[in-house]
Amino acid sequence: MSGFFKSSIGRKVAMALSAFFLMFFLLQHFAINSLSVFSADLFNEVSHFMGTNWLIQFVMQPILILGVVFHFVMGFILELKNKKANGVSYAKNNGAANSSWMSRNMIWSGVAILAFIILHFIDFWFPEINTKFIQGDWSGMHDGELRYFHELQHKFLSPIRVGAYVLAFIFLALHLLHGFTSAFQSMGATAGRKKTLQTIGKAYSIIIPFGFIIIAVYHHLNHH
Repeated sequence: MSGFFKSSIGRKVAMALSAFFLMFFLLQHFAINSLSVFSADLFNEVSHFMGTNWLIQFVMQPILILGVVFHFVMGFILELKNKKANGVSYAKNNGAANSSWMSRNMIWSGVAILAFIILHFIDFWFPEINTKFIQGDWSGMHDGELRYFHELQHKFLSPIRVGAYVLAFIFLALHLLHGFTSAFQSMGATAGRKKTLQTIGKAYSIIIPFGFIIIAVYHHLNHH
């Protein structure tokens, strides 16, 4: 296994697999958050289930955190390895994509996304860990009602925070525009499927980040 990660192909495959995992999680996260626009009660119920289910909390959540850490660490390793070997970045060596702005700046969009993830953890994950594991409160209740929708709206009161979220999702869109197709190419997708993958990748890379932006702006304008 260590030999696999030492090889260039092995590192790219590992990077692609972690990217697939994170893109699936992003889609699931968007599906849940989008409920908050249509129904506060449904969003509360689904959030409470996700926040108290033992499989999600003690199995999927640690795997997700490891996946995030692995993806970013592997990204930096690929960048450093390829700069050392060729004097150019890993992103610049991705075939026909080497002329795009996204491919040349994957490392920087990745840094911006990492900064956003840290902000997101501070906003949502750390308080949740404090409430459930330190205070021991798994009820999900505040002032006689489920707290998740209210907490979500409260986080988007500040225009500065909303602006930071919007900027981060723009960087995420740029990152995905190259990363989606690149991940499939690393897994051996044929050139004949490249156009289809690019079409799907563009749709995913625009719709999902833009959807998150809509959610943030919606709650900023409609808080109560």
